[in-house]
Amino acid sequence: MHAALLAPSLLAGDHANLAASAHAVSSLGISWLHLDLMDARFVPNLTFGPETLAALRRAGSTLFFDTHLMLAEPHRYVEAFAKAGSNLISVHIEPDYDHAATLARIRALGCQNGIVLNPGTPAAAIEHLLPQVDLVLVMTVQPGFGGQPFRRDMLEKLRIIDTWRRERSLNFRLEVDGGIDLVTARECRTAGADTFVAGTSFFRAPDKPAFAAAFAAL
Repeated sequence: MHAALLAPSLLAGDHANLAASAHAVSSLGISWLHLDLMDARFVPNLTFGPETLAALRRAGSTLFFDTHLMLAEPHRYVEAFAKAGSNLISVHIEPDYDHAATLARIRALGCQNGIVLNPGTPAAAIEHLLPQVDLVLVMTVQPGFGGQPFRRDMLEKLRIIDTWRRERSLNFRLEVDGGIDLVTARECRTAGADTFVAGTSFFRAPDKPAFAAAFAAL
């Protein structure tokens, strides 16, 4: 099993000073930053674009950019996000495009890749792609807005995917995003997750070093 890894979500940071929010993450020794990209088509919200990532790189951020494309046509944008500084680019299974070719393209651009499932999408929808991914992201809320409550019915999906991973000796990370705090993260860890996207709970934590340390010990 992979060591537990915390990926704070910049979406919950200070939008007037995203570089400072990214620095708050790196100053704690956390290596990953989760970036939620929304197009107001696939999900009913609009967030950052490639230029935001490029600006963070220009501001000196060396964090691992865990880039989550919640886009209706993600295959059209992977090159822009790779060039902007992404280290890993995750795309959703739900839109209609060539998923396998897009995942291969992400790797060809020098990034790790990931496949994402919404709460209503069964694990079986991505089973055929597991040998070619570096990460599987299980959404534990309906994507689009932060601060939603965690859906415990997603724990079984995590268990299924983790079982496939172990039975087939695959090495992808298993990430969860949505309503993640220390309590729900422990439940997800037991179900097989190893990578935890925390937005609201991280940026509003009164003691961020203690919060980060608790996640590292999961």
